[in-house]
Amino acid sequence: MQRITITIDDELLTSVDDLMVERGYTSRSEAFRDLVREHLVRQPLEQVGKHCVATLTYVYDHATRDLARRITHAHHNRHDLSVASMRVHLDHESLLEASVLRGRTEDVMNFADGITSQRGVRFAKLHTIPVRVERARHHHGDAAERHDHLHV
Repeated sequence: MQRITITIDDELLTSVDDLMVERGYTSRSEAFRDLVREHLVRQPLEQVGKHCVATLTYVYDHATRDLARRITHAHHNRHDLSVASMRVHLDHESLLEASVLRGRTEDVMNFADGITSQRGVRFAKLHTIPVRVERARHHHGDAAERHDHLHV
C-alpha cells in the first residue's frame, strides 16, 4: 500500500469528515479509497455508447490566475464538442458553469477531465447520455443535405 499526501481546502475536508461520520468510516483514508473506487466503477458505465450528449457542470473560482481564459480556450479548441455554455455568478468569487457537449464519449470525457482537473475548479460533475448517430437526409427546405441525427 502506498502513502500519498494531498492538499484540500477546509470546506471540502469538512465535507469528507461529515461523510466519514455519515457512512461510519474509521479513517479519512478509508473514505478517500471508497470515493476513488466509486468513481472508477462508475466511469466504464458512462462509456457504453461510442457517442454521447452530456452536461458538464462545475463551480470555479474566477480569481484563480488565467482559469477563466483557459476554460474559454478549451471550449474554443474543442468547438466540435462544445454546443453551449452558461455561466452564473454565485458570489464574488464563484462562478457556476454548465456546458452541453456532444461527440465521441471518449473525447467528451477527456475534455471534461481537462476542464475539471484545473486548479480552482470545484464541485464538477459530468453526466453522459449514450446516443446513436445516424446520417440521414430529410426535408429541411430546398437545399437539404445529409446530416447527423442523434438518437437516444
